[in-house]
Amino acid sequence: MLKFLTANLGTIVVCAVLLLIVVLIVINLINKKKKGQSTCGCGCDNCPSSGVCHKK
Repeated sequence: MLKFLTANLGTIVVCAVLLLIVVLIVINLINKKKKGQSTCGCGCDNCPSSGVCHKK
């Protein structure tokens, strides 16, 4: 098992960093959604999908 870990340490570290980045992005999107902010990166003025994001 230790031989496998040492042989693939670079791959394991890169995968862990990528997974961390994805998790942080998802957490950021969830927090923005809870605060009522736009998660698409643009304002909601004149947006055809504003009814989907902000249900009344």
